[in-house]
Amino acid sequence: MCRSIQRLYHLDPPVTGDEVRAAALQYVRKISGSTRPSRANAEAFERAVRDIAVASEHLLAGLVSNAPPQDRELAAARRRRARERAPDPVGRRS
Repeated sequence: MCRSIQRLYHLDPPVTGDEVRAAALQYVRKISGSTRPSRANAEAFERAVRDIAVASEHLLAGLVSNAPPQDRELAAARRRRARERAPDPVGRRS
């Protein structure tokens, strides 16, 4: 799975529709292997993004948790620290 896809469920403040759409777009780009589809594939690409965003919103709305929501800032700080500690798997330099 792509490392940059972040959890969207049970966060404080809650995710927005734009964030769900951005995640759907990232997913479609990843599985299609294309960041920008050709004109011939643009409609299918956009339809997939829209459908995945809707399905994701339905999923997020249907999930239930008794735990308190996770603070976004703390979660982002943990991800940053983890990236700083982890070696680059491809050997690239920043």
